[in-house]
Amino acid sequence: MVKDLVVVTGASGYIGSHIVANLLLKGRNVRATVRDTKDPQRTQHLYDLPIKNNGSLEIVEMDLLKTDSVNNAISNCTDIIHTAAAVLVRSKNPQKDIVDPSVIGTKNILDAIDNNISVKNFIHTSSTAAIRPASWKNGMTLTTDTFAKDATLEKNPYGLAKYSAEMLVRNWHKGKNVEFRPRMVTIHPCMVFGPPMSKRHLYGSLSMIMLLVKRKLPFVLPLQISIVDVRDVAEAHVNALTNGEDGGRYLTVAGEMMWKDIAILLKKRYPERKWPVRVIPYSMALIVAAFHPKITISWAKTHLKNKLFWDASPAKKELGMSWRDPEITILETIPNILENGWD
Repeated sequence: MVKDLVVVTGASGYIGSHIVANLLLKGRNVRATVRDTKDPQRTQHLYDLPIKNNGSLEIVEMDLLKTDSVNNAISNCTDIIHTAAAVLVRSKNPQKDIVDPSVIGTKNILDAIDNNISVKNFIHTSSTAAIRPASWKNGMTLTTDTFAKDATLEKNPYGLAKYSAEMLVRNWHKGKNVEFRPRMVTIHPCMVFGPPMSKRHLYGSLSMIMLLVKRKLPFVLPLQISIVDVRDVAEAHVNALTNGEDGGRYLTVAGEMMWKDIAILLKKRYPERKWPVRVIPYSMALIVAAFHPKITISWAKTHLKNKLFWDASPAKKELGMSWRDPEITILETIPNILENGWD
């Protein structure tokens, strides 16, 4: 067994990639799991990462839905950061495409931990979607005391997936003997922005930015977006390996911006490009939502025009976090996109 071996599941993903980068810069030994080791879009950017102070990187193939594959991937590790999950909010088969990868995949990880007594820390990537209830009042602030208990397969499958997976983790953790159970922490990011490392990273939270970059819409929606930098999310996960309460929930949210203000910011930085800055009326925005592959009508009715805030102060106090300014995060998202021709 390699001493202090950290397994990062979903390592080819947006958050997972930055966690691997963070760990390697700290000289840690990392085993990164990906779905297909032969796919350069999933692996090349990981192989290109700098490694400091005798750290190491091993990339292995893992299928979350196959128990043998999961067992092999986490064998003999001391720490697990579990980021792997489907990043979809809408699908024709939400159970299969959204909920199952999160819930069944997480169960397989937990079963594998039970078979590997070497695991000391388990950090689980959740989401604000596991906290936010279906109904909330304009201007309210949510904390980690709230759970998305009312998420449904029909109206909020992504929230259901995140809530269900987290409940699975928490019930598992509570049911184990305190002397023998791994330490467990859940991290709850909002919309994540910052530098993408691979073209694959453009299809989650960054799809909001790509709508502006590619000018796929000639307008923006009346929408407030909660923002956190992907590098800060990675830092929170890594810090949680040693800091924070056992069983703690930690929001990672730096601030909020209206979608229009994001577009105006980018227009000022890149005036040679065309950016949509006109906000369409609420009624028209609902029609757009009805035809958008990643947005539901129920989501649009709740979120458009209304503003929701998050209390991320526990992460600052207990994980030692500080947040990049959202404007800086937005501006530093764009160079990699343009330099790699992903626009």
